Amino acid sequence: MTGTGYGSVASSGSENGQREDNLERISNKRYESELFRLQLELVKMVEWIKHEKLKVVVIFEGRDAAGKGGVIKRISQHLSPRICRVVALPAPTERERTQWYFQRYVPHLPAAGEMVMFDRSWYNRAGVERVMEFCTEEEYRDFMRSCPEFERMLVRSGIRLIKYWFSVSDEEQEKRFQARLHQSHKRWKLSPMDLESRRRWVAYSKAKDAMFAHTDIKQAPWYVVDADVKKHARLNCISHLLSMVEYEDLTPESIELPKREDAGAYVRPPFSEQTLVPAAYP
Repeated sequence: MTGTGYGSVASSGSENGQREDNLERISNKRYESELFRLQLELVKMVEWIKHEKLKVVVIFEGRDAAGKGGVIKRISQHLSPRICRVVALPAPTERERTQWYFQRYVPHLPAAGEMVMFDRSWYNRAGVERVMEFCTEEEYRDFMRSCPEFERMLVRSGIRLIKYWFSVSDEEQEKRFQARLHQSHKRWKLSPMDLESRRRWVAYSKAKDAMFAHTDIKQAPWYVVDADVKKHARLNCISHLLSMVEYEDLTPESIELPKREDAGAYVRPPFSEQTLVPAAYP
């Protein structure tokens, strides 16, 4: 069994263009069923990555509130964190700002038998750093020249590099920002940087287009996920990821649990003598 045939790449329509909204939205029941089916395949794929000692890097980029985090959660939900790691780096320290730009990302690259997912990546320089003027013009231009070569070097070293851009329309991003304002459990997601990115929508669009022009390379192309419908985006992205790694099903045969050994004369201490967590719920 291989990891092909799970669906096609999502639409790559322009973020600034008119979108068609005539898609039939998937039902909750079918979504849950398909999601679990794909998650089972992810388990098989990651076991194959471990078995074959593959090195896989998956990059998730896109607008704020485009749904990157939700997709990463669904991908990693049933996977072993020892094989599949999520990397979401904070802002660089003063020391890291003086390093070679890619240096802080290199230690997080996978060893043999691992898959690493970057929730944002070195592409911060081409996006937020460019738009918010956190880097100089010279640093930006150097990144645009260096990034394709850096990624070709990763691919030559045996890393499978898969890059996703989550594309969301202005109208849908506005809806999600408004939802975060009115839902207390999501309000933490709205940072001052998010609010500023909303104001600078056009500048971010220009930065993204320039980034694609320089870094959409043959060895590591960008795959665009139409993220206006979160459930569709999750299924489309996962199905495409599965198609990027040919794998075989290594699911072990049914296991019969061994019988427990006889306790003999051993008597365990009373449960009541242990320090218990208070029973706030019955």
